[in-house]
Amino acid sequence: MSIIHIEANGDAGQVRQLVRSAIDSEIAKLQLALQVAQKRLLPFEEKYGVSSTYFATEMAAEDLTGGDDEYVRWAGEYRLMERLQGKLQKLREVVFSDSDILQSDQISG
Repeated sequence: MSIIHIEANGDAGQVRQLVRSAIDSEIAKLQLALQVAQKRLLPFEEKYGVSSTYFATEMAAEDLTGGDDEYVRWAGEYRLMERLQGKLQKLREVVFSDSDILQSDQISG
């Protein structure tokens, strides 16, 4: 969990809303990018009949008919998906130190 504490000259609630809106916007972008990344993994998974997780932990380039090139593309897409998931999780865990504001508005998704 990451905690954001805002001290503003004026309306701290408005600043929190702006920050929350920016976080929500970034989450939406990351969710879209994650969907695209997952769709790009499907052809590999369907071709070889294994999940990308299995591929990443158990397979080598020699296991693929496309050799090194295919391995690098699949591994790259998988790592991109992992990075997107990590960023998404971190943003979803953001809370504000003023717990009475926006607590019910925490990101779901």
